[in-house]
Amino acid sequence: MTADTPLSDRLEDDDYPAYTMGRAAEMLGTTPAFLRAIGEARLITPLRSEGGHRRYSRYQLRIAARARELVDRGTPIEAACRIVILEDQLEEAQRINAEYRRRAGHDTPEGSVADSG
Repeated sequence: MTADTPLSDRLEDDDYPAYTMGRAAEMLGTTPAFLRAIGEARLITPLRSEGGHRRYSRYQLRIAARARELVDRGTPIEAACRIVILEDQLEEAQRINAEYRRRAGHDTPEGSVADSG
C-alpha cells in the first residue's frame, strides 16, 4: 500500500502499521518494553515511521497478544515467542493444505479422517 491509497483502505488492511508503540502497548495492556522484547526475540518486526518510531499492524498486535497470554501464564518470553511462531506456521500450513484439498476436489470437514477403505 502506498501513501496515495485511501486512509479507509489502509485502516482495513491487517498489515498496515497504524499503531504507535505507546498505543499498541496500551491496547495490549502491556508496556513498550514488552513490545521491544518480542521484537528482539524476532516474533514481530514493526515497521518504522519516517522519524524512526515503531509502528504496529493489527496482525502484529494479535501475535503480540498471544505472546502476552503465554507470558502471563508463566512461559518465559523466548519460549512464548517460539510457541507463537510455531502456531502461526501451523495455521498457515493448514490453510495451504485446505486450499490444495479444495482445488483437488477432496474437501473434507476439518478434523475428520478421510475414509481409507
